Amino acid sequence: MRNHSLLAALLAGLLSAPASAQLSESASFATAIETLYQVNIDVPYTSQAGAQLAMDVYARRDVTTPQPTLVFFHGGFWVAGNKNAQIMALLPWLEMGWNVVNVGYRLGGTAPAPAALIDAFCALRAIAAEAERFHIDTQKLVVSGQSAGGHLALSVTMIPDSEGFASGCPDGTTPPVAAAINWFGVTDVQDVIQGPNLAENAARWFNGVAQPMAMAQRLSPIRYVRNDLPPILSIHGDADAVVPYAHGVELHRALAATNVRNQLLTIPGGGHGRFTAEERERIYISIQDFLMEAGL
Repeated sequence: MRNHSLLAALLAGLLSAPASAQLSESASFATAIETLYQVNIDVPYTSQAGAQLAMDVYARRDVTTPQPTLVFFHGGFWVAGNKNAQIMALLPWLEMGWNVVNVGYRLGGTAPAPAALIDAFCALRAIAAEAERFHIDTQKLVVSGQSAGGHLALSVTMIPDSEGFASGCPDGTTPPVAAAINWFGVTDVQDVIQGPNLAENAARWFNGVAQPMAMAQRLSPIRYVRNDLPPILSIHGDADAVVPYAHGVELHRALAATNVRNQLLTIPGGGHGRFTAEERERIYISIQDFLMEAGL
């Protein structure tokens, strides 16, 4: 994948140009990105309980064929954050030449659990419905997110339709997930709403839920480990004080007992994100290698 990025194509053009002042590799891509991508902000994808939900779609301008596409969910323990704060996290994927869909969803103050997951499933259905418009390859959808967003990415990958979380979505089918890239996501929801790893924001997602622990169990990806899952890569700092590193470890151990291609990339001393530039470079090399091995 790295050998076929948009940046590589741009550099080839630079090398053939007459000798003169030249931009750095990163600056060259930055100057070209507006030409390379059509940016579609706040594309409506569903209406839930009177709330109109939207996603941003970054679609390649220079293609007419279906393209591999990243679907990204922001973090914030399901009660904070928004898609607009995640733009920098999308840039490596744009440089790789992927389409990107950045999803907004209802937060806990508007709608408690499982609303955010319902919205995530609805977003996938809407992406499938808009695939032709945005040149999206629905057979090459990779989901990703950080923290609560990592949980949502794992959940739409692992939780089957039989659980009913997509039942409130518009008619259609949920497209298959080709791979999941989980950045320090919650894998055991019960663990963060009660007990020694209680996180107050996480618990707020369950305000008003009749049987919170039963719902938390249904929302825990670790419960749905099985042989027919797509490849899953988890990235987690072993000093994470927000979502315990054990969440990534336990998911990796459980998946290792199946036929699922999976990897846990540990960031030594890493906290809850905020990785260094060197650590991020290592992470994205690992992501690209993982996706190439998965045929993406």
